[in-house]
Amino acid sequence: MRLTFPAIAAAIALLLVVAPAQAQEPFETKASEALLIDAETGAVLFARNPDRPVPPAALAKLMTMEVVFHAIEEGRVNLDDSFVVSENAWRWGGAPSGGSTMFAALKSSIRLEDLVQGVIVQSANDGCIIIAEGMAGDEEKFAALMNERAQAIGLTASTFRNSSGLPAEGQLVTMRDLVRLAMHLWRAYPQFYRYYAQPEFTWNKIRQRNRNPLLTMGIGADGLGTGYTDESGYGIVGSASGGGRRVFVAMSGMESDRQRADEARKLLEWGMKAFSEVRLFVPDEIVGTAAVYGGEKAAVPLRADGAVNVLVPAADRSQVEARIVYDGPVAAPVEQGARIGVLQVWLGDTLSQEVPLYAAETVALGAIHQRAMGAVAELLTGWMR
Repeated sequence: MRLTFPAIAAAIALLLVVAPAQAQEPFETKASEALLIDAETGAVLFARNPDRPVPPAALAKLMTMEVVFHAIEEGRVNLDDSFVVSENAWRWGGAPSGGSTMFAALKSSIRLEDLVQGVIVQSANDGCIIIAEGMAGDEEKFAALMNERAQAIGLTASTFRNSSGLPAEGQLVTMRDLVRLAMHLWRAYPQFYRYYAQPEFTWNKIRQRNRNPLLTMGIGADGLGTGYTDESGYGIVGSASGGGRRVFVAMSGMESDRQRADEARKLLEWGMKAFSEVRLFVPDEIVGTAAVYGGEKAAVPLRADGAVNVLVPAADRSQVEARIVYDGPVAAPVEQGARIGVLQVWLGDTLSQEVPLYAAETVALGAIHQRAMGAVAELLTGWMR
């Protein structure tokens, strides 16, 4: 069952008051993979190859921090714990490595809170390895914790091999998983998320500025990280808020750090400005119906659990289409409140939102003749599904 935006608006007598807007060109980006999501509604505002696996590079550190924050919340470690800098961490992640480092001194002992800031602000590889060895004994065991937590929070298409994101065979992520991870960090750990907006961090008398270019652009950005590999190019995960809205973005495949910064800024700003929120259905309003087979009624009305709000392009609402999707006809009896299907909201070719739909009333089994007629109808038409 399909409903275009004008049809929905007419059916529920929506009065939409918006400022006049000029025709909007489709958004273009130089990123080969990208995903932009609205935090409140979960609406996908832009997608390009969001499920294509790519090496994460330093963006793997977002998963490392999730393991740390989760362990702190469970009481297994705390920010005042100290971990020793091994030769392995110093050699492969510290000054001798030539990579991102917080310059941790060999055999010194460092508080976990300082390591966390070193990893988030300075993208410190030595900080990651020190944490991995301190919490799990070695990188391999810590990577197992990363993958365990990744599955627990719904990162179904990503695999981690180490804590720093240094190149490793089979270490892959998707933009969809990275956005899901970023949103999880923001929601689950507000007391730690603030570190991602920290402008600089000084350790060992060395001051380093946050490597995230979005933080100084004045666009309301407060996270999260950057990465680079030869294979996947320049990548970034960012978030910005303003005007009561927040958006998250993950992008990969850009050709330089300058291009990465420019493309991420443009996509975030577009996501914040180019959409307006519209209420399609008020709480308890009937969204549509689903066909019922063998019941006292031929259909059951459907409603969402609360209001249905969607984000639509402010300049071109003709792109929006809503579809009620369910497996049917639904066999009677149907209990009120049973989940029947979903309302899908599409922006052009992109599935933007899915809202679960529930039976608004009970439909009991029909009389024998009603069930017989339903069975005949199912026999005649069921093969077409």
